[in-house]
Amino acid sequence: MPEQYQVSGSTAASISGSIEAGVRSGDWVWGDALPSIRVLADQLHVSPATVSKAYQELRQRGIVETSGRRGTRIRHRPPVAGPRSAMRLPVPPGALDLSSGDPDVRLLPALGRHLGAMSEVVGPPLGYADAGAMPQLIDVARSRLEADGVPVEDASITVTNGTLDAIERLLTTHLRPGDAVAVEDPGWANLLDLLAALGLTAIPVLMDDEGPLPDSLSSAIEAGARAAVITARAQNPTGAAVTAERAAALREALSRHSEVLLIEDDHAAELSGVPLHCLSGATSSWVFVRSASKPFGPDLRVAVLAGDEATIARVAGRMRIGTGWVSTVLQQLLLRLWQDPAVAEQITEAGRSYDHRRGELREALRSRGVEAHGQTGINLWVRAADETRMITALRDAGYAVAPGSLFRVEAPPGVRITVSPLDEEAIEPLAETVAAAARPLDVGVPGR
Repeated sequence: MPEQYQVSGSTAASISGSIEAGVRSGDWVWGDALPSIRVLADQLHVSPATVSKAYQELRQRGIVETSGRRGTRIRHRPPVAGPRSAMRLPVPPGALDLSSGDPDVRLLPALGRHLGAMSEVVGPPLGYADAGAMPQLIDVARSRLEADGVPVEDASITVTNGTLDAIERLLTTHLRPGDAVAVEDPGWANLLDLLAALGLTAIPVLMDDEGPLPDSLSSAIEAGARAAVITARAQNPTGAAVTAERAAALREALSRHSEVLLIEDDHAAELSGVPLHCLSGATSSWVFVRSASKPFGPDLRVAVLAGDEATIARVAGRMRIGTGWVSTVLQQLLLRLWQDPAVAEQITEAGRSYDHRRGELREALRSRGVEAHGQTGINLWVRAADETRMITALRDAGYAVAPGSLFRVEAPPGVRITVSPLDEEAIEPLAETVAAAARPLDVGVPGR
């Protein structure tokens, strides 16, 4: 445990509260190992059962995770507000940060012109009774989704404050703590942390470059998964994109389990660079989620949801008794961005830039014998025999990458590299450094 912080307490509640306080203060950060149950019990002069119950409470709330031989550790994103610096992976001073998963800010559309224009056309201030999903935005969203093959003819549409907000509302309105969710493995780290915070169990679904494997998805559902979250394209962290053939197989698998809630995530949307082959409608309860954050900027917290009437009504109803609605100012801004041909062209060019950087780095790694995956999106998934060694070697060489342990349930080790900060001249040096870090250590030859 951190030397500067000492756990206190004589009951399970006070012990778990003490550890939570350490997370809030930043004394406990991601990856810190808690002492073993017996060691902490001896230190606090309580029974091991008391400490075990405290750890169980922390696990149920998503603050810690238990990882076999690694023991009990603080999760990557525990649902406890703390110092902002503790919410991100540490990046050494001077290192090139390839760990964030953020889009390239240089390629995001400037919002000033649209915000200025909005000030001239926005109507009178809205009250509580008048706010909600803008009809104009819903109409444009419906036509855009229909053009991509999403079955919106008889669907309902609403908006939420981003993709994770949508998924949280969907899961809390359909599932209860203890229920299981089928998730891609490796998959979105934030989703895994959300499931832990909600007391839900993740059942891993194997992946390849064409998306989830149908047999693995079927096995997860048969093992008890009541919901499945699938990324249509630009999957985080692997860059996988569901192909037409894979989509047909996945739809067939899902059609045999119509009671499952299907959540389809199209977070990269216009940046993806490949056609959408969606699965929505394969089950009776389904939602297609498209976020504005990757193409237009992470600060634009708007996601459009299309789905069956009952499922969308639950989300809208839950919002009504909570936050109420997504800011109409943000909805109007997104509508203007969608309708601006210059912005559309800028997003297309950004997608081409990501495709080029990702493809060049992937091929540079493969030419050096390094297994790298990334068909779409802004990330590459690089397999690593020794994840810790690769991360350490890259850090020492001036590169910060995201450890695969954040994204994995049972998948083999790897690291995620975000290509957004990479300029052309940095690709070959990075590939050479990654290849060197991936080479097995020379253990020597006996007798020499």
